[in-house]
Amino acid sequence: MENTDIQELTEFLMDYAISMLSVGTYTARVIKCTTRIGKAFGYEVHISIFSRNITISVFAKQDYSLQRTYVRTYKESAINFNNISLLSALSWHAYDEKVTLKQIKKLYEKIIHKKHYGYFSTLALTCFAHSAFCKLFGGDLESMPIVFVSTFIGFNLKKILLMINVDIRFVFALCAFAASMTAYIGTTIIASKTPDVAIGTSVLFLIPGVYLINSVIDILDGHYLIGISRAVSTFIIICCIAIGLYITLSITGIRMEY
Repeated sequence: MENTDIQELTEFLMDYAISMLSVGTYTARVIKCTTRIGKAFGYEVHISIFSRNITISVFAKQDYSLQRTYVRTYKESAINFNNISLLSALSWHAYDEKVTLKQIKKLYEKIIHKKHYGYFSTLALTCFAHSAFCKLFGGDLESMPIVFVSTFIGFNLKKILLMINVDIRFVFALCAFAASMTAYIGTTIIASKTPDVAIGTSVLFLIPGVYLINSVIDILDGHYLIGISRAVSTFIIICCIAIGLYITLSITGIRMEY
């Protein structure tokens, strides 16, 4: 499909790559899927991904004078494993079925505009999951509803702070403090025997596990710049969570037992 307009293709590939990056895809997968679509239309694609921007160069295989290079900044959004899977499948659909770019763009629009889980269902599942984690990590039955309420408060506070564009580091520190302090207050009211477990599990919803895993994968794949950048960003977030938790422990005098 070498008659596909290179300008239109490059614009689509940029949108596609940013969509994959923003929902939590590791670098190698973004590159493979994007270049696969380019090959399906008879073009060679080179991609460079950094912590703040992405560069895509598209070349015609038979004529390197026919080329386009785009540079664009991007922002990370909520993790969405369903979109990662569907966008990856879209690249294989383009490669195997030899469909037109117009058809691919139509399928792409359906994926990114597909209705996701509602906020309240996500909130409820997160609260129940962390209550279960509390029990799994040795907490007593009294601690489980405490963790549920702590997660509920911290999760909603995070949502509100992000909506008003508060600095992300302050958001994580404040939410960790709010959730852990709520857990402490709950353990004093209900008289839980495992306040340390309740406080520890109350901040688990803040841990950026996917980004930490992606940073390791990127480094192992040889994408050192983006891998180290993600690792440093994740480390900073974890430090902010630790600061919020430390403030609670300092005020309350609770000691975490391992």
